[in-house]
Amino acid sequence: MMKSLTLPCLLVVGIFLFPGCAVQMAKFATEQATMGYTTALHKALISLPAPEQKIPVAVYKFRDQTGQYKPHPTAASFSTSVTQGATSMLIKALEDSGWFVVIERESLPNLLTERKIVRQTREGFLKEDQKNNVDPLPPLMYAAIMLEGGIISYDTNLITGGFGAKYFGVGGSAQIRSDQLSIYLRAVSIKNGLVLKTVSTSKTILSREVDFGIFRFVSYKHLLEVEAGLSTNEPTQMCVLEATEKAVYDLIIEGILSGLWRLKNPEEIQSPAIQQYLKEKEEVEVRFDEKGEVRKSDIVSKRNSKE
Repeated sequence: MMKSLTLPCLLVVGIFLFPGCAVQMAKFATEQATMGYTTALHKALISLPAPEQKIPVAVYKFRDQTGQYKPHPTAASFSTSVTQGATSMLIKALEDSGWFVVIERESLPNLLTERKIVRQTREGFLKEDQKNNVDPLPPLMYAAIMLEGGIISYDTNLITGGFGAKYFGVGGSAQIRSDQLSIYLRAVSIKNGLVLKTVSTSKTILSREVDFGIFRFVSYKHLLEVEAGLSTNEPTQMCVLEATEKAVYDLIIEGILSGLWRLKNPEEIQSPAIQQYLKEKEEVEVRFDEKGEVRKSDIVSKRNSKE
C-alpha cells in the first residue's frame, strides 16, 4: 500500500509547488476580530515627507461607477462586483497620509440636522439670561479643494490559464484567473472650480485554484477515489483600498511636483519616495509611432517631454 501511494503523494507535492500557483493553506477556525487590513502600499503612504501645511479637503462621493453586478450562473444577482464603501476608504487614506484635514461632507444632511437640534434645544430649555452665557456653535469649516472620482472599471478574466496532469487515474490541476479594477481621482479647486490634478491607478485581482484526485483500483475489487482542492481569491475590497491609497499617494506627489502644495522641508524633494515615483512614471510614459503602436524601447521621462 505504501508503494501504491508514493506516486499520488509526489504528484500532490508537485501541484502545490507549481510556479505561480502555490497557495497557503487557510485556517478554518474561529478567530477574534482584528485591526483593519494594511495594504502593501500603506507604509509608503504614511512615510511621505511632511507638508508645509495640511490641506482642508472635502469628499462628497467616491463611488462605484462601473454599474456591474456579480455574475451568477442561474439567476440574476443584485450584489455589486465592487464595494460601495470606497468613500470611507478614501477618507481613511487621506487621514493616514498626514497631508489633509478631511471635512465631513458625505453625511452633511445628518450633521446639519444635529446642529439644528442643538440650537432648538438651547432655545427651548434655556432661560434668556442663560442663552447669553452659552457659546454659540462655531461655523462649519470649509475646504480648499474637493476630491472627486471613483471606481471607473472592473474587467474580469483578463488572463486565464492552468496546468493539469493525469496518470493511471491519478491527477491534479492548477488554474489561475486575473481581474483588474481602475480608479480615477481628481482634485478640484473650491475657489474657481478648476481641475487641479487628475491621477489614475489600477490593481490586479488574482484568483487561484488547485485540485487533486485519485480514481484507481489499489487491489482486486478495491477502488480508491479521493478528491481534494483549494482556491484562494484576493478580496476585492482590499484591492480597492490599495488602489485608493495608491491614488492618494500619486496625487500628493503630483501636487508637489507641479507646485500645488509645498513640502515642510524643500530639500525632501529628492526623497526616495518621490524619486521612486518618477522612475515608475518614466516606465509608464511611452511614445507612439506613426502607426499608433507603442514602442516599448522608447521610454520618455517627464522632464524630457517638457523639454
